[in-house]
Amino acid sequence: MCLKAVTDTFRSSFKKVENDLFKWFPGHMEKGLKQMQNKLKLVDCVIEVHDARVPFSGRNGEFKYKVSGVKPHILVMNKMDLIEQRLIPQIQKKLQNECPNIVFTNCKDQKCKGVHSIFSMAQKLIRNSDRYNRANAEDNCIMIIGIPNVGKSSLVNTLRNRFLQKANAAPVGAKPGITRSVMNKIKISEKPLFYMLDTPGILTPNITNAETGLKLALCATISDHYVGEDIIADYLLYWLNKNQLYHYVDVFKLDQPSDDIINVLTHIAIKHNKFLKIKDSNNNSYMLKPNFSESAQFMVQSFRNGNLGKLMLDVNLL
Repeated sequence: MCLKAVTDTFRSSFKKVENDLFKWFPGHMEKGLKQMQNKLKLVDCVIEVHDARVPFSGRNGEFKYKVSGVKPHILVMNKMDLIEQRLIPQIQKKLQNECPNIVFTNCKDQKCKGVHSIFSMAQKLIRNSDRYNRANAEDNCIMIIGIPNVGKSSLVNTLRNRFLQKANAAPVGAKPGITRSVMNKIKISEKPLFYMLDTPGILTPNITNAETGLKLALCATISDHYVGEDIIADYLLYWLNKNQLYHYVDVFKLDQPSDDIINVLTHIAIKHNKFLKIKDSNNNSYMLKPNFSESAQFMVQSFRNGNLGKLMLDVNLL
């Protein structure tokens, strides 16, 4: 059967997701937002970090009014290594009016030119700004803000490693919610004297658009168990097919593209030996069943680590 005949039957829209699914605003986020506001008087510049795979979706609109305000603002699009570089100028053009100071980075790369440019850009912005009650302060202080798991702490640590040659000071992890409160000042440079405030990831209190929520979940900015690995994996399959990106057929060792998530997860379980051992109470023997949960995790992780290619989920918004 030809590819067109197979894909003509694929879904044109994703199934409806429960409205309450993305009302994910734990207490530590609300507390963190208030802490950030209280510490603004100590801050000279705000750096907002976001995931380059979703450059337009999921940014917290409340930051503009409740945190960054009149402070010099830099927008960092992290994880640039996971998207096609040809898309960067298009993303910059779309965001330029709102955020003239945009930097693309890979904070896990100590040699990233974007990371290096942030420090000099921040110095210039602070030097050309009104520092209000900090006009006579000898130090400079930058607050790092953003939604969960976009690389805020990694940026703090990379800058500290590069300019102070010191070990990591901010905790990092592969799951959202590692940083739970606004921390004390972290020194990143001695001359000039610069400090950074690491902050918890703060999502918009209510994500009203289900597809935005699914994109954020796919990028691990929302904990998997809040949405469900099976739903995230199914959305990934839908998105790949919708954009005619069939490289997953080779990665998951399928015979052809599929729109059936159970079929795909079953193949992954068989090819990668992901089974559950279930006891049959009738004859006291055991049987093997596909472990759909582990297969879904494997599928989603393949997107997150770049095995499915360099994918920008907001490509339809350019």
